[in-house]
Amino acid sequence: MPKLAVHDAKGKKVGTYTVEPSDFADRINRQLLHDAVVMYQANLRQGSHQTKSRGMVAGSTKKMYRQKGTGNARAGHRRSGIRRGGGHIHRIHNRDYSYALPRKALQLATRMALAAKVQGDGLVLIDRLAFEEPKTREMAGILKALGCDGHSLLVTTAKYDKNVYKSARNIARVEVAPAGELNALALLKAHRVLITPEALDLLKAKSSAEKSPAGKSSAETSTGS
Repeated sequence: MPKLAVHDAKGKKVGTYTVEPSDFADRINRQLLHDAVVMYQANLRQGSHQTKSRGMVAGSTKKMYRQKGTGNARAGHRRSGIRRGGGHIHRIHNRDYSYALPRKALQLATRMALAAKVQGDGLVLIDRLAFEEPKTREMAGILKALGCDGHSLLVTTAKYDKNVYKSARNIARVEVAPAGELNALALLKAHRVLITPEALDLLKAKSSAEKSPAGKSSAETSTGS
């Protein structure tokens, strides 16, 4: 079984952790991961775009000039969509882009994303990650010592830690999320994941519970065939 090195805050190896992709998912279905990522990205869209129709722009509705005899093309009022300052002919409306995939399909996608990180050596383990008070300089030093600087990074702890979050929030391309809030998008868009053994234990236990016969989803059954 593959073993990952566990490091301390100075980058020194202090132990190993046994984990393999099958702890989270038996196989990786790229189509399901794609569908989950598209859903999460669509749900992030505001959908507040809009333009004005000719009934919404300011201007007179009087005919600009008489129909015949001027030598010009026929014209109505100034609000027409073919004139500068007029309304849009097919105006854009506000729109809600959000939709939802089945819950168990999203759970499976998250487990597959975790399996992909294990398979691609995308996990970096640190024995302990805690601060007495927010210290961005200390967090930056830890990331540099572990070789996690310079790339997009997801920092994962067992539970929400306010000091860890505040220490990392001002570092470019670094995001923080507790183990219980991970999803496929957060995992896949990060180049590497910095995680504690405690958080990884929770994820393995959660995956085991979801993979049990009682919690096995139809999505997992269909993708595993």
